[in-house]
Amino acid sequence: MINDPWFTVQQIDSRTFAISEYGHWEKVHSFLLLGVERAMLIDSGLGIDNIKRITDQLTPLPVEVFTTHVHVDHIGSHGEFDKVYVHERDREWLENGISGLPITQIRKDIGRDITKPTPKSFHPSTYQPFQGKPSGLLEDQQRIPLGNRVITVLHTPGHSPGHVCFFDETNGYLFTGDLLYDTTPIYAFYPSTSPEDLIASLEKITMINGVNSIFGSHHTLGLPISILEEIKLAITHLRKNNLVKFGTGIHKFQGFSIQF
Repeated sequence: MINDPWFTVQQIDSRTFAISEYGHWEKVHSFLLLGVERAMLIDSGLGIDNIKRITDQLTPLPVEVFTTHVHVDHIGSHGEFDKVYVHERDREWLENGISGLPITQIRKDIGRDITKPTPKSFHPSTYQPFQGKPSGLLEDQQRIPLGNRVITVLHTPGHSPGHVCFFDETNGYLFTGDLLYDTTPIYAFYPSTSPEDLIASLEKITMINGVNSIFGSHHTLGLPISILEEIKLAITHLRKNNLVKFGTGIHKFQGFSIQF
């Protein structure tokens, strides 16, 4: 569909696209959902290259960015769009950066283990995460109408204070951001969140009716629905054994793992 040196575009259906950055060790996915009069971009990637170049090719509709959470690998191209939205509890990070996370660490992480050629404009030593004011704030259970589909916002703290998932009610797609993915462990961002928050949020997504497909923001594109049942078993195990606290290590389950 689109042959791009940095981004890989994969079509989920005729009006839903994954825009992936497989050339970076984090294997980040952003998602473009087309409506009738506007389009919704879930996150804007690493910022190594400009994701707007891709969205411009996929739709003539105005694109608004809805943020799962304000870690740098999800807000990289926010500055390219006129409207960006974030949950209230992540607003401070969007406007002023993440307290306690030095720019030297961010630049080290953004520049390592890259396997594809990067644009000439990208220099890890001068990489600067996006900072700015959001156009609006997201709330739990807020419904976002796109015309031909309705998206529900689910506040799911744990990985970040203002982390949200998005549920496309019309198609049954659940976009889990960094609350749920495979290959590397899911974790609570210390010290701003808690293991208890993460487990409560995982439990929350298991209670959604009508989920047909699950899309995390890293690694494998598309997770099996059976993972929701495995989450229930994992929660029971972790709570029963008093493991829901920092320092208990990595806990492996079928299809995912959790690190505290």
